[in-house]
Amino acid sequence: MSSPVIGISFGNTSSSIAYINPKNDVDVIANPDGERSIPSVLSYVGDDEYHGGQALQQLVRNPKNTIINFRDFIGLPYSQCDITRCESGAPAVEVDGKVGFVISRGEGKEETLTVDEVISRHLKQLKLAAEDYIGSTISQTVLSLPTNFTAEQKSALSAAAAKVGLEIVQFINEPSAALLAHVEQFPFKNDVNVVVADFGGLRSDAAVIAIRGGIFTILATEHDNTLGGNDLDNELVEYFAKDFEKKNKSNPRTNARSIAKLRANASITKKTLSNATSATISIDSLADGFDYHASINRMRFELVTNKVFARFSSFIEKVIAKAELDPLDINAVLLSGGVAFTPKLSSNLEFLFPESVEILGPQNAESSNYPNELSASGAALQAGLASIYDEDEMKEALQPIVINTPHLKKAIGLAGANGEFFPVLMAETSYPVKKSIKLKEASGDLLISVYEGEHHIEEKTLEPAPKEENDEDSEEWSDDEPEVVREKHYTLSTKLMDLGIKDVKKGVEVTFQLTKDAKLRVSVKDLKSGNIVKGEL
Repeated sequence: MSSPVIGISFGNTSSSIAYINPKNDVDVIANPDGERSIPSVLSYVGDDEYHGGQALQQLVRNPKNTIINFRDFIGLPYSQCDITRCESGAPAVEVDGKVGFVISRGEGKEETLTVDEVISRHLKQLKLAAEDYIGSTISQTVLSLPTNFTAEQKSALSAAAAKVGLEIVQFINEPSAALLAHVEQFPFKNDVNVVVADFGGLRSDAAVIAIRGGIFTILATEHDNTLGGNDLDNELVEYFAKDFEKKNKSNPRTNARSIAKLRANASITKKTLSNATSATISIDSLADGFDYHASINRMRFELVTNKVFARFSSFIEKVIAKAELDPLDINAVLLSGGVAFTPKLSSNLEFLFPESVEILGPQNAESSNYPNELSASGAALQAGLASIYDEDEMKEALQPIVINTPHLKKAIGLAGANGEFFPVLMAETSYPVKKSIKLKEASGDLLISVYEGEHHIEEKTLEPAPKEENDEDSEEWSDDEPEVVREKHYTLSTKLMDLGIKDVKKGVEVTFQLTKDAKLRVSVKDLKSGNIVKGEL
């Protein structure tokens, strides 16, 4: 292709653009204002159209002409859309059964924009930013979206993009894109189960993804359109509003402009507290002519927003349960989206999972410092692959990067001499698959028994260690509580087959092959003689 295929992460609150540069590295593109996380906002003042951060600034002084939080409305009837998410910006109205926005372009001049037109204009600005950065015309993109976007929504998005000369050659699931970007930089050494949690401004999306032999399989997804970073802002707004009312005997909640000022400053405060232990808010003439100045530290912020963070943790527990797994089955949690910057999110999750589970947020050295750019980077990586195909190959090759491939519900492995179970093909392994193990110490006449394995969780209570009698710091009582340790154990379940092989001298190699038709083939090879015994189920 003559020009690169870019990757776009299109969110309700912000969007990002990325591409594979000539050095084969991923570049996240900044718009002309230097923004790499570009607010998904359009604002109008007379004949002028503002986009990104410039448009977001208009939300305080020009809210009725500033369009926000519009992505999820595409391709849906008006009756299915939660228009309250737009109430602090341009009002949403019904236009031909779908969502539209009425804006003023001057004295007595109004313009009605359908959500399709708004999205076309937004994508045009992203396209222009990419062209300005790369220095060539852009005509194709891979776009990342939530896993629950419907075919109708995707079709409407493709049509909106086509109006501005941008072809969406492929849609990629947001959790898939985020995980793809992560493993490109920090590959997992073993097969793992990963929770990918995207906490955005308005909504939260999560997926449990099994990685087996480099193949991604989505085991479960979960969505909450009422949980996001804005809920943290809301708690801060209420905290500051109460403080202001207490100091000045004036209620800022009665004035939309006052609330808009508080909301803008609360968002800045939240971001500041992700990197600093305290932040200061200063607003001139917040309400009734009173100025407002206050400070808040990170501990107070975490107390004020504790209920929201508890909902984030519960949300992740819910998607794990939906995948019919236990937190002990999870190897890592990958955090993406703007809320991932907040340290409290990672620290809360550390209490939910065993110590062996990696919480891959900005505070982890083995993760991206910019979780809000993961989705765009993953889309760019997929776009880089797309760019090497010609048109005919594209139709065959461009399948979803992560699909619900057939996968095992139970582990398959070998029975030990004492009735223990040794898994070889782990649960959630996609098939077709082939895996071999060597039993180098085996000798004599052998009976190889192949079983399915069941796993269960055992809880053990560890009492606190008794204090020494001569311990000067000991007291008559102790507030140390017993520690509950949870462990996963396997037991033999259904026997699948027995394979016998005689006169083994120097060990055997056992090969498991599961075909695309779910047929299990097991072979046992004598490492010295080369004799092979096979079985099929």
